[in-house]
Amino acid sequence: MVAKLDRERLRALVEPHWRRLYNFVFRLTLDRDRAERYVGDIFTAAVSQIDTAPDAPAEVEVWLLGIANTLLESRLPRQPEVNFDILDETLRSEATRTDVVRSLSDPQRDFLLWELKQGCMTSVINCLPPGERAAFVVCHILKLPDDQAAKSLAITESAYKVRLSRARKKVGDYLAPRCEHVNPMNPCRCPARVGTALHKGFIRSIGQSGGEVSLRKAADNPYGRYGTGIGHEDVPMRDISAIYGSLPEPEMPDDLPAKLVDALSR
Repeated sequence: MVAKLDRERLRALVEPHWRRLYNFVFRLTLDRDRAERYVGDIFTAAVSQIDTAPDAPAEVEVWLLGIANTLLESRLPRQPEVNFDILDETLRSEATRTDVVRSLSDPQRDFLLWELKQGCMTSVINCLPPGERAAFVVCHILKLPDDQAAKSLAITESAYKVRLSRARKKVGDYLAPRCEHVNPMNPCRCPARVGTALHKGFIRSIGQSGGEVSLRKAADNPYGRYGTGIGHEDVPMRDISAIYGSLPEPEMPDDLPAKLVDALSR
């Protein structure tokens, strides 16, 4: 079935959509190796079902996300592979260590604070059951409207809204009393947790290969402690949807689209 599409048609299928598919899969797996492998499987399945693809380009992404969600539902365990207790044990079980941050130069410090925020926020998503996790990601990270989000998950809009509401509550209940990015008076502050995160391998310093939760390239310039963006006041976002809506794409293999087209054309 794969061989019936020429390389031009394969590129037209892969190139506009692979980045958002990778982002979706990575957020649900927190694993770059699995994300790359699963994206390949998603496009293989898409090519085998190409006769069912919608004609409108805007609808193709929703169709591909539907294939991705079906694949992930069959492969992810029903219960989260991490939970809030494990996350607390990893980052908050040891005494705070501000000495690490004080010993770093400004670029290093800013980079690691940004890495820790992104890694922690993505790990929080992975404490949700897969169905709620998918609803949260298509809403707050991919920013799909409700009708397209529900269609991509093959559920009704009302069921989607129930899943999303549950996911928001769990994420909010976890972050609201802990995270400084929600409230600066909260006890869990990134500068005090960088040392622990480095020690436990949750993040890695500049110049080392990124860990599974490392979401930014070392060459990028972090902007602001709270990630509100260049030209904005550097204040906590407080709103969960704003925090997750500001997350950058995970670092992706630059050669992945070419590898996908090569594999699909064989």
